[in-house]
Amino acid sequence: MAEEAPEDGAARTLPSLRRLSRALPFGRSHGRVIVPALCSQEKADPQKTAFLLRKAWTLYSVTPLYGFRRARLRDYARLLGAFIAAEKQKGLAVEVGVELDIKVALSSLADIRGSELDQAALLVQLSSRSQSSSRNSEDKPVWLGWFCSVFGDELSESVPEHFTCLPLFLSHGAESYTALVGSWFQKTFDCCFSRLAISPLNLSWMVAMWAGCKLDRAASAVELVFSVPRLAQPLDISYAIHPEDAKALWDTVQKTPGEITHKEVDVFMDCLYAHFHRHFKIHLSAAKLVKISTAIASAHCDGIVKILHSQYLPGVLMLLTELAISQIQ
Repeated sequence: MAEEAPEDGAARTLPSLRRLSRALPFGRSHGRVIVPALCSQEKADPQKTAFLLRKAWTLYSVTPLYGFRRARLRDYARLLGAFIAAEKQKGLAVEVGVELDIKVALSSLADIRGSELDQAALLVQLSSRSQSSSRNSEDKPVWLGWFCSVFGDELSESVPEHFTCLPLFLSHGAESYTALVGSWFQKTFDCCFSRLAISPLNLSWMVAMWAGCKLDRAASAVELVFSVPRLAQPLDISYAIHPEDAKALWDTVQKTPGEITHKEVDVFMDCLYAHFHRHFKIHLSAAKLVKISTAIASAHCDGIVKILHSQYLPGVLMLLTELAISQIQ
């Protein structure tokens, strides 16, 4: 996906945003994260967001959209549909509004937001209908993507009028459709898409946070996957911890409920490393943490996330929103 701003948008440049701290995870200062949405979000309707769960989402950061208007979602859907059809037909012109193989729908997800400053999430759905199917048959979903901002106040407060802040984009489906959708949004709203990776440090924070969450049902094991560097053949080490043991460890480490510090995460990870070394004589601290899995969510360093529990959906999105904002300069 191209990351350059469109040439015709050179006159509508975004003022430089205050750089967020990159030395600390999630851009938080003083090595401390306050977690207002890590627990349940009572405002959200689980039934309206259930389709977002248990799918592998690829993460992107997105600069603010210029000139985006909620009242024009139907127009945007028609224009995006025509753009995709023209690109699939190798640049041949396609009239807007004609019957297309790919149908586009844009809609708002009002339940997915953190604060009053956050914009409602924007869902983009692509679906297809076989030419042999009847006109009354249901369309088959082929791709999903959505923009969101959950407690993204840091960015929302710093941009001028006419810009819409939805810094986190998640896609599920063929990369070719992601590229087409991203290209249209970049050309239409002078924004820039960039792949969003997750560092081992941020993975450590995620597993510490999520391992300490309370669940109302039996939880799956907490798993950490490490990649061993400088070997002729790739080698991954999987480390599984019983969820009750992981939560008990975190409860002994965390000092203030609802607040997580850099030191607490370090102590939590050091305890896990020490336990593994005691049994297997392997120093995991010398390997690279590439993936974590909990009952709340799983995350891979390549920027692929699977959200598993609706109760903690806002908390997961809050962390990912901040990662996206920290990548925007």
